[in-house]
Amino acid sequence: MTATTSPPATDEAPGRATPPTPGTWAPLRPLVLRLHFYAGLFVAPFLLVAAATGFLYAASFQAEKLLYAHELTVPDAGERKLPLSEQVAAARQAHPDGTVSAVRPSPDADATTRVLLSGVEGVDPNHTLAVFVDPYTAKVRGALEQYGSSGALPLRTWIDEFHRDLHLGEPGRLYSEFAASWLWVIAGGGLVLWFSRRRARRKLRGTAGRRRTLGLHGTVGAWAAAGFVFLSATGLTWSTYAGANIEDLRVSLGQTTPSVSASAAGGGEHAGHGAAAGAGGDAAHGVGLDRVLAAARAEGLGDPVEVVPPADASSAYVVKQVQRSWPEKQDSVAVDPVTGEVTDVLRFADYPVLAKLSRWGIDLHTGSLFGLANQVGLMALAACLILLIVLGYRMWWQRGRGSVFGRPVPRGAWQQVPAAVLVPLLAVVAVLGYFVPLLGIPLAVFVAVDVVLGEIAHRRGRRTYAGATTAKR
Repeated sequence: MTATTSPPATDEAPGRATPPTPGTWAPLRPLVLRLHFYAGLFVAPFLLVAAATGFLYAASFQAEKLLYAHELTVPDAGERKLPLSEQVAAARQAHPDGTVSAVRPSPDADATTRVLLSGVEGVDPNHTLAVFVDPYTAKVRGALEQYGSSGALPLRTWIDEFHRDLHLGEPGRLYSEFAASWLWVIAGGGLVLWFSRRRARRKLRGTAGRRRTLGLHGTVGAWAAAGFVFLSATGLTWSTYAGANIEDLRVSLGQTTPSVSASAAGGGEHAGHGAAAGAGGDAAHGVGLDRVLAAARAEGLGDPVEVVPPADASSAYVVKQVQRSWPEKQDSVAVDPVTGEVTDVLRFADYPVLAKLSRWGIDLHTGSLFGLANQVGLMALAACLILLIVLGYRMWWQRGRGSVFGRPVPRGAWQQVPAAVLVPLLAVVAVLGYFVPLLGIPLAVFVAVDVVLGEIAHRRGRRTYAGATTAKR
């Protein structure tokens, strides 16, 4: 004998079945609801760590300026800056170890020059030692480890690595990629559920308990959803697995980021002799830094710039703009170390479309593109995500009437979806799962476990569906 009773509480209205909605959406809604519930439940701890560390990273830009003010600025701006070669010589006298990997001339009247040294004992091989030099007096004001093209100093580097991999190296990067892979799914599912219930027209005033928590959760999530999707998409671009797939796609489309040719073509058979003249790591190859910088200036490369010495006897100097704030300055030139002539020019305006979008997306994600406003916006998004996670877990608790956590959304929702909708949906999910493996693999595991548990429940004589609870007697 089989008896059918009312369904258990859903994530929408505890103790009461949700009225069916006409159209194709009706069978899809329980499926989206179940996915949103379980994804939020299990991915939320990873998202919480990513949001908290992301908040700290966005704040670290301004904290860095305060903490390292002595190294970053000069006490008195003079009338004329010394030649770049003299500033580098002062840095090398104070720190003779390692080799000069790049030089960043003082970009502002009150800013120091950075001389970047690689291969220094005690410095992470992936980092450089930045020696800060007063451009007016050539006095060394300090030295700090630096990481990345954005010039992150120790504080921001530590927070960046914590956000990226929890200081666990490559294995730790799986956490951030897992969070980024699922953030857009959770945000998109929540947004669809919110609009399907027309929560935008509901008011929080006058409500209490779980309904009020649900309304606040939905409203905050709806306003922040676009930002979450953006953070997810841009975060995946430099992740381990999804990032590699994205890079392969860009290569196949001819949309990779170009680079200026560093081959020294103008020196002929004497190119090697000129370049080798400055061997020893002091960056004084051939014509020297001052003439190279003047050649780059003549091509229109304004501050801030970075001068990279030749890598070997057959290479040229590379001078590139490193401004990541809007408008971005990303032009670069190659300068022959023997003749001092520009041998190649690459303009940011000539980058492929996807290369530009990738650059802008990454800089917006990291808080560089629009400066302080960008950083405040990222901090607000991180705070919203933390609030949503807290509210989500609170709703789960409130479903259990404040004593135990509430029951999950019933399984079996996919069985109610018409084949004409389910088959294309599965195809889309399969493609996404291939390109974003830390979305596809956990989703496949969840489905497999869910099916097995459902079968066990069936064999024990009780199976719970999204539409009803059936018991055999």
